[in-house]
Amino acid sequence: MEKETKSATTAEKPHYLGHRQRLRERFLKDEGRSMADYEILELLLTLAIPRRDVKELSKSLIKDFGSFAKILSAPQHQLAEYGLSQTAIAALKIVKASAIKMSWQELRDKDEPVISNFDYMIEYCRAAIGHSDIEEFRVLFLNANLRIIKEEIMQRGTVNNVAVHPREVVKAALENGAMSVILFHNHPGGNPKPSRNDVEMTKQIAEALNPLGIKLQDHIIITGNNHFSFREHGLLK
Repeated sequence: MEKETKSATTAEKPHYLGHRQRLRERFLKDEGRSMADYEILELLLTLAIPRRDVKELSKSLIKDFGSFAKILSAPQHQLAEYGLSQTAIAALKIVKASAIKMSWQELRDKDEPVISNFDYMIEYCRAAIGHSDIEEFRVLFLNANLRIIKEEIMQRGTVNNVAVHPREVVKAALENGAMSVILFHNHPGGNPKPSRNDVEMTKQIAEALNPLGIKLQDHIIITGNNHFSFREHGLLK
């Protein structure tokens, strides 16, 4: 009888437990470099949803949102519509917050001027707002050595618009003792090309900062997989 009980208990184990173990082993071999997006997502969700097979859910999320990064940046209410619990949503947002912190610290802690680390700059901008579904305008304040003093979120807008008044940037620059600034904002639609308003706003901010001896180093427009630099395109003096 005892043997039959053990055999029955073994047979009742969920079929996905062995699959999860194999996923973990594959992940630890190369820390996920050889795994598909849905497999990374599946492994992450198993930590938050231990008593449910989440393979098909992971595939469905990747298909509907388009990428792992877009899932991490999705609004919480959209994730909840897929039946994700608060714990599961928190797990996803922790991964996003960790990625942003890593990118920020790599950018901030470099010994060279921040403008000489353009790849790190783009990586941070993309991690921070590249996959957001609304426009967000941020400013990096730099000291005389072009090292980062601080970052501030100046404004959050709509799906296709964000407005920042030059005096807001000037005031923040003076309060932070900045000698120069870098502007960046996102285009949720995916096209990094600056609008007429983007160009005019950049010009007005540069003209407002110039009499105070504060230089506008760059304005970067970021998307999920592309960017536009005013400095690279010769749109800043």
